[in-house]
Amino acid sequence: MKNLEKEFLRMYPDASDIKNAFCPYRVCPIGAHSDHQYGKITGLAIDKGIDVVFVPTDNGIIEISSMNFEGTMQFYVNAVPKKRQNDWADYLRGATISLAKRHPLEKGMYALLSGSLPIGGLSSSAAVILAYLSALCKSNNLKLESSEIIEIALETENSYVGVSCGKLDQSCEIYSKKDHLLYLDTKDDSYELIPQNPNMPDYEIAVFFSGVERSLVGSKFNMRVDELKAASYALKAFEGLEYGKFTDTRLRDVPVEVFLKHKDKLPENWRKRAEHYYSEFERVEKGAEAWRNGDLVTFGKLSFESGYSSIYSYETGSDELKAIYDIMLETDGIYGGRFSGAGFKGCCMALIDPTFKESIEKKVTEEYLKQFPALKGKFSVHFCKSADGCKF
Repeated sequence: MKNLEKEFLRMYPDASDIKNAFCPYRVCPIGAHSDHQYGKITGLAIDKGIDVVFVPTDNGIIEISSMNFEGTMQFYVNAVPKKRQNDWADYLRGATISLAKRHPLEKGMYALLSGSLPIGGLSSSAAVILAYLSALCKSNNLKLESSEIIEIALETENSYVGVSCGKLDQSCEIYSKKDHLLYLDTKDDSYELIPQNPNMPDYEIAVFFSGVERSLVGSKFNMRVDELKAASYALKAFEGLEYGKFTDTRLRDVPVEVFLKHKDKLPENWRKRAEHYYSEFERVEKGAEAWRNGDLVTFGKLSFESGYSSIYSYETGSDELKAIYDIMLETDGIYGGRFSGAGFKGCCMALIDPTFKESIEKKVTEEYLKQFPALKGKFSVHFCKSADGCKF
């Protein structure tokens, strides 16, 4: 943070009363690729994320730069381009539009943001949006409920940026609490923060960054969402259920018994995507119970199974992430893990025994770079702890 403030003062030497905002990254050990189908998820915020330093402005201008991306972006708080400009600031423009639809905005801000880990797989886009929204709300003296913040951030990605994601990322980064597991039902937004059982062994969260960044815009992310919705639509038709509009259908609407009855009628890809959803739903419920009981071994095993299903049923995961996953399976001290995020490049996460940190880093790094030597200097390993969610 000190280096960020120092750079901010270099850019704005007359700035005073500098303010700051922070949003953590998140990991989802079990529950991936199901929030957009109103499934259940688990999540942990981590003690790394997006920092923003800023000063409010009375002229309505938002001028923002990043330590991670090139270019200083500038726009008026009440005159944001209605269509995305295809640069990193689209997340901020969209967030401004979504917030201004609900609350009057008078003040802009001069701001500088920085991410503490490489971009990709930790819901960095949601963290950027939420850290920025926190700063913009503070600049305009706005106090928002957590549910509204999540909706604004989700609308930004869905409507402005064009990613058909659910609310997993935003919810994890808002609701999470240190040393607790977030257990969330995305159908009705009910959630539980399950405390770490006193009998649970110590753990940390390892992040293995593949060295290859990713973007969901233009990836197969939206296609996978459509395949799940198509499976839901077809299953409802086979069963004679009311299926309504395609845009409104979700697999959560279809009981697992209906899927088992009609799954062989589905095209293979639709069936495999649905198999991932239903099996992941069950894994989340088992995982929440394992965490409640302090059974980190079972929880980790379920996380590994989640990763396997994401690779072979949901069919995401780049070659790099699959390699890391396979290495993790054979590494002592790792309870479980999977690739983090959508699986299009990015990183893998794991729950680990902290006493094995050195050997884990050594083995995963050596084995990975044997397969991808060109990524030496880009691949990195980071150890994190659980953290509280973003404060507004």
